[in-house]
Amino acid sequence: MELSGLDYSLIIGFFTIVLGIGIYVSKTSGKNSTEYFLSGRNMPWWILGISMVATTFSTDTPNLVTDLVRKDGVSSNWVWWAFLITGLLTVFVYAKLWRKSNVATDIEFYELRYGGKPAKFLRWFRAVYLGVIFNIFAMAAVTLAAIKIGGVMLGLSPIETVLYAGIITVIFSAIGGFKGVIYTDFLLFFVAMAGAVGAAYYCVNLPEVGGLENLMTHKNVANKLNILPDFSDTEALFTLFVIPLAVQWWSSWYPGAEPGGGGYIAQRMLAAKDENHAIGATFFFNIMHYALRPWPWILVALASLVIFPDVASIQEAFPNIPADKLGHDLAYSAMLTKLPSGLLGLVLASLVAAYMSTISTHLNWGSSYIVNDFYKTTIKKGASEKELVTVGRISTVLLMVFSAIFALFLQNAKQLFEIIIMFGAGTGLIFILRWFWWRINAWSEISAMIISGIVSILFKMTVVGKILFTHTTEAGETVEGWMPSYAQFPVVVFITTIVWLTVTFLTQPETKETLFNFYKKIQPGGPGWKKTIADANAANVEIVTDKKPWNVPSGILAMVVGIVFIYSTMFATGNWIYGKTTLALSLTGVAIVSGLILIQLWKKIRASVF
Repeated sequence: MELSGLDYSLIIGFFTIVLGIGIYVSKTSGKNSTEYFLSGRNMPWWILGISMVATTFSTDTPNLVTDLVRKDGVSSNWVWWAFLITGLLTVFVYAKLWRKSNVATDIEFYELRYGGKPAKFLRWFRAVYLGVIFNIFAMAAVTLAAIKIGGVMLGLSPIETVLYAGIITVIFSAIGGFKGVIYTDFLLFFVAMAGAVGAAYYCVNLPEVGGLENLMTHKNVANKLNILPDFSDTEALFTLFVIPLAVQWWSSWYPGAEPGGGGYIAQRMLAAKDENHAIGATFFFNIMHYALRPWPWILVALASLVIFPDVASIQEAFPNIPADKLGHDLAYSAMLTKLPSGLLGLVLASLVAAYMSTISTHLNWGSSYIVNDFYKTTIKKGASEKELVTVGRISTVLLMVFSAIFALFLQNAKQLFEIIIMFGAGTGLIFILRWFWWRINAWSEISAMIISGIVSILFKMTVVGKILFTHTTEAGETVEGWMPSYAQFPVVVFITTIVWLTVTFLTQPETKETLFNFYKKIQPGGPGWKKTIADANAANVEIVTDKKPWNVPSGILAMVVGIVFIYSTMFATGNWIYGKTTLALSLTGVAIVSGLILIQLWKKIRASVF
């Protein structure tokens, strides 16, 4: 594959614009830590929403989708589609609460909600745990995808890809701060979307594929099209559908889909002008992320099954790819090598855009934890704003270096997806309930975090999983085998939940003063705070300042209607592509009706916020 002058012009032009934006905003971004990490808290919903979508484009996401589709079909995407429920719960219940908190990071929330030394420990430990360790994991997965794209499409070695992509991204991220990330995300979104759609259209119409109709009937593709899993296949049903929808969405922490909001999604909500803009941004993100964006990636993945039916055919076409980087996820990059001049440059620019958007967001978000929740609270409490910005820029560079090194040792993004899901199993319910139940304390979170990690390690790396799954056959023979992942996850969730609930009731609750201050600032409402309100009344302390009715039930109703709206839109889009007109029309009708209902519910929610 050779790039033309037009291709190079598009890629170089894109780099020039992005670096120009970073340099342009660097002066205002470096004023203070609030500007550097939250852009002064005055961003409108539409640019924040687009930024969320651009950030989650990523380079590893199309690779992950391709890996899932090629192995287990379109229905395997339910492992991440289920996070829509988490996303809409954040939209209609938690977005306004986060904006009300006015914290600089979601980790700072710990010393607002909890008190004493446990809260301080939880804050700095989570800053390192999430901002450094898990953040490096997430960035390594994105960089791994860039390595595979660079190897297949440009013939670059892993180290060359890491150096070229990493240096430009880290310079831009360090000088531009959050404002640079947000502004360039606006450009990156349109470039990435155009590239994804253009690639899907061209790949489906390659002569070897023969167009959409031939693709749908091809022997390698026909059995991969179902949006819902085969209900007769117990393992697939539980792994891909039941557990994600019944357990995973509320129980597990995952970057960008944290129960109750968090991470870089919370960072954008905290940067919004007000609560209304925070809600609008997260809702726009969820519509684009789930309803529309997956289909171009899915189409390329399906087309790849015609041209590269197995990993061996990919290896044959690209013999220079290292053996430890071979996998089904390479098929996405392999298909892009078929693109013509011009479109190839646009798609490469879009992949660069996706990489830069995701990495720059993770770098800024991770360094915000290091600066605000570790350095400023533990290392140097009296640090000047200039010093905090400097530390932020240094930590940005170090995070990039460590994640790039780690990426060189990985094989596929699904490895890290499963590790992160397992390590966060059972913690999600705390993130949902801590806003609405006074009894949860810092020890609840500390115990959940520790036990989830320990149990996950025991299942993944020791003989515990084998012992637990030892069973007797009908013939009376004892058989040992590793517990399948679909069985491991709910067990980890159950154990973690039992432990943190037990710890909660065995330890002292937060002090009345801490609870009074939290309630007075956030006004969460609900039956879970009745005791705190009664205690405040008894102490003659006024903590209820919002006399409006509790709007969480309306928010949950809006969440349910929103789920119907987005899933029906997603399914309708898929069935229009499949040529199933009757079903597509029915689903489109459901989407329209649920959308109209949602508009009316939104008016009520908005009225209750202001």
